[in-house]
Amino acid sequence: MSTQSPRSAQVAKPAATPVQQHAKRRGRWTLLIIALICGAPIAISYFTYYVIKPKGGTTSYGALIEPQRPIPGALMVTGDDGHEVPLASLKGRWLMISVNGGDCDEACATKLYFMRQVRATQGPERERIVTVWLRTDDASVPAKLKGAYADTRVLRADPVAVAAWLPATQTTNDTDHIYLVDPNGNLMMRFPAHADPSKIKQDVTKLLKWSRIG
Repeated sequence: MSTQSPRSAQVAKPAATPVQQHAKRRGRWTLLIIALICGAPIAISYFTYYVIKPKGGTTSYGALIEPQRPIPGALMVTGDDGHEVPLASLKGRWLMISVNGGDCDEACATKLYFMRQVRATQGPERERIVTVWLRTDDASVPAKLKGAYADTRVLRADPVAVAAWLPATQTTNDTDHIYLVDPNGNLMMRFPAHADPSKIKQDVTKLLKWSRIG
């Protein structure tokens, strides 16, 4: 007589019942849903950082300056105290910069207002931003402007040096734009002439959210 080993004598498992098959499928779907829920925050953060975050000038309101332009080491500015210092000494926080003469016409005053309001709307993050008015002549600043924009740094700067650093377009001048400088001292964004402050706010809010500096 022939004998069978325990391995060859294995009994075939009964086929799963419809109820068991349904339970198995439901368990797989449950695991998949749990995995999706756990992974969703990571996926969303990657999507937001790499797709929604301003990149290449395609998803931001302001035009990205590429390559970035560091604050020139030779660009000196003078405050109301008469002391001359490098503009680069302001590195460490985000700088919103407007360029105009001291008399400051309506367009100039509008830019100062927009910068102040955009900064104010950042809540606690506003302390990471410094608004800067680069004054390019010796005209006296109206007292009402000094009072209205006491938090704005008013600094006298050479107009030629400023124009060489801050790029305009073929149809505009540096006095038409608001510029953004990152905490490392790199000029990184130029907002359009006659800009929409709500769109400036969106760009600034997004940059502050994703930036770990300043």
